[in-house]
Amino acid sequence: MAEYLKITPSKLNGACLIEPVVHGDHRGFFMESYNELLMNQQGISYHFIQDNQSLSAQTGVLRGLHYQLNPKAQTKLIRVISGVIYDVIVDIRQGSPTYGQWEGFILSEHNHRQLLVPKGFAHGFCTLVPNTQVLYKVDEYYSPENDRGILWSDPALGIDWPTSSPTLSDKDQRHPLLQDAEINFNFEVK
Repeated sequence: MAEYLKITPSKLNGACLIEPVVHGDHRGFFMESYNELLMNQQGISYHFIQDNQSLSAQTGVLRGLHYQLNPKAQTKLIRVISGVIYDVIVDIRQGSPTYGQWEGFILSEHNHRQLLVPKGFAHGFCTLVPNTQVLYKVDEYYSPENDRGILWSDPALGIDWPTSSPTLSDKDQRHPLLQDAEINFNFEVK
């Protein structure tokens, strides 16, 4: 059954790119964007309970870097249904050998890639084209009291974003630096 799913581990332990097999012909394409059985067979077992969708009307909209504290932390499965994003994750698990490191991925409506972002990672993305829609599954409900973030431009992280002057929400402009952020994640060897 693995022929329906290609999984590429990230350099940040626990995160991975997921590429479903796309069946295309003259009409368009068909793919299984999520199959719990196939995911479980590959060692990815999360119980997703909510789908979220965002539309960013302009190029250069940056959303992030977001996470929720324990006990309401979220694992996310992210994909783009129209447009293109530069998707970034940051390891914020204290004690992790990759703590404070980041990795970026291009997700688009054309490459059909999905990014699995486990608990213990901050997440953000920047749109590369207008009218980009992002859909993501989460395994915990939104919790305003546990909602946190890290400043997208934290110099200690050195994220190579595709824009130097993004369109940001008020909230995303005010996030603290990683060194000042409230974090309650610890690295666990699995």
